Amino acid sequence: MVTKSKNIGVYICSGCRIGNAIDTARLRSIADESPAVRHCAEHVFLCSLESRQQIIRDIQHNQLDAIVLAACSPRHAVKNFTFGKVFTERVNLREGVAWIMEQGHEDTQAAAEDYLRMGMARAATSGLPDPYLLENPVSDILVVGGGISGMQAAIESARSGYQVLLVEKEKALGGWLNSWHDIIPVSGGGKTNLHFFLLEKMDELKTLKGIKILTQTTIAGISGEPGAFHVEVSQDGKILSHRAGAIVLANGWHPYDAAKIEGLKYRDRPNVLTQAELETMVKTGSIARPSDGRPPANILFIQCAGSRDEQYLPYCSNVCCLTSLKQAQYIRHMLPDANVFIIYKDIRTPGKNEHYYQEVQADSRVFFTKGEITGIEDRENDSLSVIVTDNLLGEPVRIDADMIVAATGMVPNDSGELHLRYRKGEGLPERKYGFPDSHFICFPYETQRTGIYAAGAARTPQGIQGCMEDAAGATLKAIQCIELVKRGQAVHPRSGDESFPVLSLQRCTDCKRCTEECPFGSYDETETGTPLPNPARCRRCGICMGSCPERIINFDDYSIHAVSSMIKSIPIPDEFEEKP
Repeated sequence: MVTKSKNIGVYICSGCRIGNAIDTARLRSIADESPAVRHCAEHVFLCSLESRQQIIRDIQHNQLDAIVLAACSPRHAVKNFTFGKVFTERVNLREGVAWIMEQGHEDTQAAAEDYLRMGMARAATSGLPDPYLLENPVSDILVVGGGISGMQAAIESARSGYQVLLVEKEKALGGWLNSWHDIIPVSGGGKTNLHFFLLEKMDELKTLKGIKILTQTTIAGISGEPGAFHVEVSQDGKILSHRAGAIVLANGWHPYDAAKIEGLKYRDRPNVLTQAELETMVKTGSIARPSDGRPPANILFIQCAGSRDEQYLPYCSNVCCLTSLKQAQYIRHMLPDANVFIIYKDIRTPGKNEHYYQEVQADSRVFFTKGEITGIEDRENDSLSVIVTDNLLGEPVRIDADMIVAATGMVPNDSGELHLRYRKGEGLPERKYGFPDSHFICFPYETQRTGIYAAGAARTPQGIQGCMEDAAGATLKAIQCIELVKRGQAVHPRSGDESFPVLSLQRCTDCKRCTEECPFGSYDETETGTPLPNPARCRRCGICMGSCPERIINFDDYSIHAVSSMIKSIPIPDEFEEKP
């Protein structure tokens, strides 16, 4: 918080119709009345090169340490209106007053005058922040999870010149790819290219420099902040220490538990499988009923098994329909005389995948029925009868099946695997449906823990191509974070902001409001319970500043004292009998 007196320069722009709507001469007189204002000037094009050069000369001649620019939006001409170590306050007369209020009206003039007074008050009570610079920032990227998302994130990081630590808890990299027979879409009735796809990824990981792979390894604990994460991993009973600048979480997914779905009786019926189980079966080279080992003649797929249902899994998992189409082709290729029945709510095959859907539809032994399962009855030899209400015909249909395949959805794995040593928990705050992504449109890949970015099915249900694209996006976010932290700047959404909360701990009562209210887990605590800020985790939202009952949290360029001064600068009458 600034306490010494300042030399302030005020510059008023009359261009862009500002001068038509506002009496700029009156604004100049208000500025001249302030004892802190050493210089005041008006220009018809304040953003011009000539005007900028004049401001620079004025700063040197009048020893100005703060200037107020009463002109256009703070988002416009940012480079033109940046003057090194001189605090600059932008007063938005153009978009905030002249363009939205009636020209020449007394209310328009009053608004402009109040904005100028508040701008001068803030300039007098604020200063430029000194960026929070880490002593030895780290540029390494930690990737948690060795499935397709994790492998691609490691590849993208190494391609960009960053060192990578890839941690995988299983014996081999690949994740679910190791359990699959083929990938979507299938070409030529089941001819696999998954094996070669996986080999290519493995070869690239081995040939790229800077990638360290740890398999059969788990995260034991993560502490610190972006640019200085302290990572402990557990391998063969030993704890190994590493450092990282940013983290990509790609720990994948698991199928929704089919046993939770009423009526399916997944545990009691041996010939009811999930898509994941059928995929594993096909990978062994045969399709057979688990109950007796015989090849099934009639296989029925239940789409959205538990999905899009508030009782179970409310969302669509994006790839279940395509997976059933792929597996229908498996069956037709391996059991040419078998019939496949697909019971669906909607078949979702976006984009070019529609052509693949049409290819499967053309098979005379694959039957699609839009309907709802109203009952499943047991028959002899562990066969089943499925009663379907056909939504197109409006009639019940009974289908005898030797085997049922339930298309269960994708559930994100627990982010608690990170074992964050944060005051607010080991995992990432979950958004709707249990995924850690902050907002899939506005803030993709971002979590509520700065420097940790989610990718792949850990972020949202998706297939291989989506996971690879996700990995690239999350890697870019991680790189952006590392480079901004090196400069002492905030990450998105306040990218480049050098301010951060400054605490006057002498007056702190250890009430813990700041540590509780911060949505990004920026605060830890000392052993005595005093707030321990981690500035590189901070997103500069200011919630801690507003939550502190003792008013000890401020920003150098935006403080409680500054806001109070801005309010007090406006002439407010004791009684509002008429307009002031």
